[in-house]
This record gives sequence, structure tokens and C-alpha cells, in this order.
Amino acid sequence: MAMLGLAAKSLWNRRLTSTLVVFAIALSVALLLGVERLRTQTRASFANTLSGTDLIVGARSGPINLLLYSVFRIGDPTNNVHWRSYQTLAAHPQIAWSVPLSLGDSHRGFRVLGTTTAYFEHYRYGHGQPVRLAQGQRFDDLFDTVLGAEVAERLGYGLGQSVVIAHGAGEVSFALHEDKPFRVVGILARTGTPIDQTVHVRLEAIEAIHADWRGGAPTPGQRFSATEVRDLDLTPKTITAFLVGLKSKTAIFRLQRDINEFAGEPLLAILPGLTLQQLWDLLGLAENALLLVSGAVVLVGLTVMLAVLLTGLNERRREMAILRAVGAQPRQIFGLVLGESLTLTALGAVAGVLLLQAVLALAGPLLETRLGLRIAAWPPSGHEGRLLLAVLGCGVAAGLLPALRAYRYSLADGLTVRL
Repeated sequence: MAMLGLAAKSLWNRRLTSTLVVFAIALSVALLLGVERLRTQTRASFANTLSGTDLIVGARSGPINLLLYSVFRIGDPTNNVHWRSYQTLAAHPQIAWSVPLSLGDSHRGFRVLGTTTAYFEHYRYGHGQPVRLAQGQRFDDLFDTVLGAEVAERLGYGLGQSVVIAHGAGEVSFALHEDKPFRVVGILARTGTPIDQTVHVRLEAIEAIHADWRGGAPTPGQRFSATEVRDLDLTPKTITAFLVGLKSKTAIFRLQRDINEFAGEPLLAILPGLTLQQLWDLLGLAENALLLVSGAVVLVGLTVMLAVLLTGLNERRREMAILRAVGAQPRQIFGLVLGESLTLTALGAVAGVLLLQAVLALAGPLLETRLGLRIAAWPPSGHEGRLLLAVLGCGVAAGLLPALRAYRYSLADGLTVRL
């Protein structure tokens, strides 16, 4: 303990250099823990996007592609599911509920989702949390719409405002359904999931706005007004995908096989949790690469500390000699330098943790707003604690070389004037 106190006083006498070393280590530790926090909590955020759904069914493509476009609104389907196929499967005796989903349109860069009121009743996220309304009500009229929290906030929409849907999913579109505007009747509470960035409309409304369209463009010579379209048969012809909840979990694999072998058309049924794990397995290489880069940055910070300690030894030979002259043992000199290394590393680690908390406190709301990621600022996880211990261990290891050199300095060497 006496050597640690002496080491602290020695570092205080060289406080400018010591502060720079602590700052370098703090930056590297903050980056290491930040990448780890982002990696683990992004995975948790993705895993919490959908809860309580046993199967997702769509046209046959790839499991990950189906998961991405049906749940995360990323990408587009290779094909659609015929409505009659959906009705046949929804009536299966093992299925307790189903939620049809229809994608393809957008509003100012936000995806439009056509569905039914079953979406609000059965969709769950996080740990079984239901979708709740912050304002207004669910859609009832044909041209009602319920907005996600992010859509309403970023576009400044409130209840009763008019919304014009664009054909296609691009950021900018010149094919607008201007003759059939929607009215905002509800705004959902924030969930931190893609729901926040979705415009929800009735499934029949998707058919209504495309009643006089063919091949992605208005049909020449055919035009239905918003009033006239209400008299048409708006039964959907196709949907993008549908969610399924089962009466018994024991039937999940048998039903999945039945759907995959469905005779009506080629379909694919996936287990959301298993497919999400496959997605993360694909991203595992990128995750490991990020951790390696962060680890390399920590090593750079510790190398800076090593260079400072080694350089300082040549200037402190007389100091070491005086310590030896007043009775300090070589092992105490060794402990002094090693204590300086440990102190610098510990201060850098603590400063790095505090720096990360400050950054997350400031950037957390932005990450949640822009990316739907909830990154908790506190407390550090057990794995992060082990990473900090590893950093401290590396700091002590980095201090061994200058400590050994100081150990070997003799009293005569320290008092000798070298020309």
C-alpha cells in the first residue's frame, strides 16, 4: 500500500504526461465497452422485436429474407401469398390466431403495412408486451391510419391529419395515391421496434388504393374516387406474409412441415427465434472483427503507457538511486513502477466507463429515435466486468518490462553521470 501511495505521488508530479496516458486508455476502454454494449444490446433489441409468435409464413424464399421483410421491414418479398391459401391455413385446427401482413407502399420513406385489427390484439414485442395506443383509436374506416411513434414524431403528425401514401417503398416517389388520402386516427406508444417506423392501414385499404392501378401505374381510362371504391369488392387477392399463433406448442414442427409442403402454392414457415439466431450467426464474423479492432485500440493505449514509463525511467535514474540510498529494496523499486502502471490503467478504465456512460446518456435518445435501439447506460454487464479485469491484467503485464529495468538499476548506475 505504501508503494501505491508513493506511485500516486510520483504520477502527480508528472501529472500532464499521466493525464494524457489516462485519457488514451480511457478512450480505448470506452470504445471496447461501447462496441460490446452495442453488440449485446442490439442483439437483445432485435430478439425483442417479436414475441409470442410461433410461426411466420410467406412465399418460399429464404428464412432470413422472410424474417427481414415481414418483421424488420427490410427488403422485399420474392412473391406474395394468395388470399385463398391464407384462408385455408388460417382455418387449420392447430392455429389459434393469425395476422395477415401486406407490404409494398410507403409514406415519405416509412413503410406502409396493411393488416387487420388482429395485429393490435396478438402482436407482442419484448417480453410479451402488447402494442398500445398513445393517442386516438384503432383504424375503423377504410381510409383510417394508425401511425408508429417515430413516424408521428419525425413528420410532426397529429390526430385528424391527412396522409398520402406513395406507391413503392422508396425514399422519394412520384407515384402517389393522392386521390385517396388517409386520416390519422391513432398514434402508437413507442416500442423501440420497427412498429415505431410503420404506417398501419386496413388490409382492404391496400386493395382500395390499387383498385385502378395495374403494373405499378394507374390504369388508363379507369378511375375510382375514394367514394366509388367503397362499393367495390376489396377482398385481398394476395398478402405479403402472415403471423401464426398455435393452440399447442407441441404441434409447431408438424404444422411447419405441413405448411412447407402445402399443395396450393410453395410456402415457407419459419420459427422467428431460430431464424434470428441464424441471422446472428451470419453476423458473428463482423461482431468478432469489431471486438478485435476494439481490443487492438486498447493495446495501443497500453503501448502508449509502456512507452511513457520506459522513456521516463532514463530521466528518473537519479530518483531511483536516491530511493535506494535511503533504504528502498530493489523489489520495492519494482513495486513502485508496477504500481504506477496499475494506477494508470485503473484510472483509465474508470475514466473509460464514465466516458461511455456520458456518451450513452447523450446519444441514447438519438439511437432510440433513429435506429430503434435501446442501449442502457447502466449498469455494466458481467462480461464487461471481465473485460475490465482483462484490461487491468494487460496493464500490469505492460508494466512488467519497465519495472524489471528499474529493478536492475544499481545505486552506482543511478549516481553515475554519463557524458
